Amino acid sequence: MSLNHSPETQSKLIARVPAVTGRELPEWFRAIDNGPSFLRCEERANWLADEHGISHGYAAAIVLEHERHRRSRMGFA
Repeated sequence: MSLNHSPETQSKLIARVPAVTGRELPEWFRAIDNGPSFLRCEERANWLADEHGISHGYAAAIVLEHERHRRSRMGFA
């Protein structure tokens, strides 16, 4: 599974996350923060999909968005 979506695909997936998954992004970000520690984003996306029963495409989009938010909070934009 690739975690590289085009920017357009990424924004479309993220916009649909609440409707498709029933959860808002901050809830998903908390799940990732409180979940197991993985070194790679792909491992995190696989865990998120398997643990929460969402598609790997949405899981990857959520993980990428989480990583972007985390980096911007740390000043690594």
